[in-house]
Amino acid sequence: MFTVIIPSWNNLAHLKLAVESIQRHSSAEHEIIVHVNEGSDGSLEWVKAQNIRYTYTDKNVGVCMSVNYLMAQASHEWVLFMNDDMVAAPGWDAAFVHAINSCDTDLALFFGTLIQPETGGHPNIIHQNFGRVPAEFDEAKFLSEYQQDPRGDKEGAAMQPTLVSKKWWAILGGYSLEFSPGMSSDDDLLMKFWVAGCRHFRMVGASRFYHFGMASTGRITHNQGGRMFVMKWGITQREFYHNYLPTLRNPDGGNTAANPHNTVSNTWLGKLRRVRYTLRYNYPLDGIAAWDPMPGRGKWEKSD
Repeated sequence: MFTVIIPSWNNLAHLKLAVESIQRHSSAEHEIIVHVNEGSDGSLEWVKAQNIRYTYTDKNVGVCMSVNYLMAQASHEWVLFMNDDMVAAPGWDAAFVHAINSCDTDLALFFGTLIQPETGGHPNIIHQNFGRVPAEFDEAKFLSEYQQDPRGDKEGAAMQPTLVSKKWWAILGGYSLEFSPGMSSDDDLLMKFWVAGCRHFRMVGASRFYHFGMASTGRITHNQGGRMFVMKWGITQREFYHNYLPTLRNPDGGNTAANPHNTVSNTWLGKLRRVRYTLRYNYPLDGIAAWDPMPGRGKWEKSD
């Protein structure tokens, strides 16, 4: 079984669909834990009424702290992090189990395959429209058509939903708080896994999730995650994706000595941008203050 963790910020209609889809479309009874940020829309009362395990803060603490807090509560070794604006399709968990069993290490990251009404031209997202908001969601059509695209597994990195070993999340420190409230925290996590030796980044074709999209990120002040990534690692996110992770151009993802990017090294572009950002900005503290002027204040709690 997995632990499924879902951070949520006043998205009750989305959250209900996400939780109910895990409960109805799973082949096993997985543990579900929700982090409620603020909960002024009734989310806290709803998870309590449903006897769902939860953590809670009376303000939005961002995805980095929310997910780290949830990870600490997980009972199972493999943990699925999904957003509250996603709906799991039947077979999502069986496909992940097959992927885990086909891998010879737990130092791996597995990603679900997203279905969206808009893809922005992204080749890894399936284009199907089953509704843009929960009130428009056509569940019957979703259940009858979500398998129409025949794609299978693909090496490479994506975003949520992400299946990860709780052990390795703890070893590598999870989401780094300098990326709060969350922009580019995923890329930073991928880099940490890569540096630790992870070369198994797999998008699982049969594990599918419908994604409404932008339910929370459009309401927050974004941190400058791309700049923080350069400041921390000395290369740009584009360089990391193109040179280190598995792609059609670089299928081994830095896995062999023959690959010039087998070891990470700073680039001239990264060095120049580091100098520019250091002289002009005050990262990461000004980015954190932009969305949370009083970090560290607030109430934290969790269910028994």
